[in-house]
Amino acid sequence: MGRPNVGKSTLFNRLAGRRLALVDPRPGMTRDRREAPIEIGDVSATLIDTAGLEEGDEASIQGRMRRQTQQAVADADLILFMIDARDGVTPQDEVFASLARESNRPVQVITNKCEGLSGDAGFYDAYSLGLGDPIAISAEHGEGIGEIYTVMSEAYDKWKVASERETQEDDGTERALKVAIVGRPNAGKSTLVNKLLGEDREITGPEAGLTRDSIAVDFDYGGRALRLFDTAGLRRKSRIKDRSEKISVSDALRAVRFAEVVVLLLDAERPLEKQDMTICDLVAEEGRALVIAVNKCDLFKDNGRFISELRERVERLLPQIRGVPVVPISALTGRGVDKMMTAVFKMEANWNSRVSTSRLNNFCATRQSGIRRRRFPASGSSCVI
Repeated sequence: MGRPNVGKSTLFNRLAGRRLALVDPRPGMTRDRREAPIEIGDVSATLIDTAGLEEGDEASIQGRMRRQTQQAVADADLILFMIDARDGVTPQDEVFASLARESNRPVQVITNKCEGLSGDAGFYDAYSLGLGDPIAISAEHGEGIGEIYTVMSEAYDKWKVASERETQEDDGTERALKVAIVGRPNAGKSTLVNKLLGEDREITGPEAGLTRDSIAVDFDYGGRALRLFDTAGLRRKSRIKDRSEKISVSDALRAVRFAEVVVLLLDAERPLEKQDMTICDLVAEEGRALVIAVNKCDLFKDNGRFISELRERVERLLPQIRGVPVVPISALTGRGVDKMMTAVFKMEANWNSRVSTSRLNNFCATRQSGIRRRRFPASGSSCVI
C-alpha cells in the first residue's frame, strides 16, 4: 500500500517474477486489487497490489479505489507500506501510515527509488513514521529485494504457528509446546536432546559444530506434547566464515522465532561469556520465554555456591531477563533435567498468562505515585528516580 506512483506495481511485478500489473510513470494506473500467488523457498503467499490511496468523495473513483485498498489491508497478514525516498515522508504518507497502524497488522516500511544517493534523506526520514526500521530498495533495479523476502519469511512463520494453534484448538487436540535449545558450540545441546528422548537421536561428540540443521523432534514428556528443536551452535558473527555455518546459524535463529520457550544451554566450565549474553538479548527481543540451563555442573564439588554466584551475575549483567530460572544439569547423566523441564513448563505458563486491565492500571498508578524528581546541584538538570 502507499500513495500513487511510489512504485507499488513495480514491486508487485518484481516479487511475482513476471509483469502482471501495469507500470507507467503516470500515477493512478492501478485501480482494482490484483492478486498473484507466489512461492519463495518454503513460503507460500498471495501478493495483493493495491491502488494508490487518494483523498476523494466516497462515491468518486478515488473513494471506491480507497475502499478496495482498505479491504485489502483488513485481509492482509503483512503490509508492505511504500514511500518514495526521493520525496521523503509527505503529509499524505503520514495519513496512510496511521491507517496501516490502526489495522493491527504487521507493517514493514519500504523506501523505494533508493538507487544511488538520491534516496538517503528519504530513507532516514521514514523513521519518523514510527513503524520500525525501513528497508531501502529499488523495485525497478531489484536492489534490496532480499530483505523483503526475509520479512515475508518471518511473517509466514508467525502466521503458520497461529494457524496450527487455531487448527489444534478447533479439533480439540493438545497443542505441542515448541521448545528450542540454543547455545554456543559444544555446550551439549545434542546430548541433552538425546537424554530427553531416551535414545541417540542426534550425533554427539567432542568436536564442535556437529549439528548443522535445526532438527525438530516430536515427543511426550510427562504426558505433555512437545516439539523440540536442536539447533546449531551460535558463535560470534566475526568468527563465522564458512557459508554452511552461516546457513546453520540462520536456521537456528529461525528456530528461536518459531519456539515459545527457549532453553539457553551454558557450559559450566565457561559460563556466561559475551556470546551467551548476546543470545539472551536476542531471545528477549523476540519476546520468547527463557530458561537458562547450566550443563556439566557435575564437574564442580560446591555446586550450590557456583549456581548462586551465576544467578547473581545473570541478574546484574542481564537486567532485561530478571527472574529467569537458572537450573544446573548434567546432559550426560540426566541429573537436573527434570527440574529444567519443570522450569520450562512454568515459564510457558507465565508467557501465556493474561493480565487484566484493572490490575495493569493499579500497577501503573502505584509506580506513578512513587516517582519523584531529584535535581543535581552541579548541572541543574533533573532526572526521574
